[in-house]
Amino acid sequence: MTIETKARWLEIAAIVLIAFAPVVWLGAYPPLAWLNGTLVDLVFCPVDGQPTLSDPAARLMSAISGGLMAGWGTMLYLVASRLFRRDPALARELILYGTGIWFVVDSLGSAVAGAPLNALLNAGFLMMFYLPLMVPDTVHTPFSTANHGDRT
Repeated sequence: MTIETKARWLEIAAIVLIAFAPVVWLGAYPPLAWLNGTLVDLVFCPVDGQPTLSDPAARLMSAISGGLMAGWGTMLYLVASRLFRRDPALARELILYGTGIWFVVDSLGSAVAGAPLNALLNAGFLMMFYLPLMVPDTVHTPFSTANHGDRT
């Protein structure tokens, strides 16, 4: 996979992450909290309308989490779009460590909170960022023998 392809993949992954931020944030706003409440209900199987986000502390955590998700997604987008093509090794390290630490802390916390299914959902987000970084780099040039035969 080329550096350009990896950068585009990572940009899209960051956009997907950013797109989830408003849904999480809306848990703070009671008339629209059902959007985030639906996600919370899914990770606390069975899907039965419990728990709810009616508690002020839960709404506060939705606001904080949505803000963190939006900011983190934006940072990942900037690393992918502005740094990855110039310094792929540094960008790779930033993304791998940042998302890896998030995954471990969030997933362990989810399990302790009684929502281990969230760790599975976290794995999906993690793979969006890890997969392109685990594929070896390829370089495509007009005279590459691997792509166009021997041109000597």
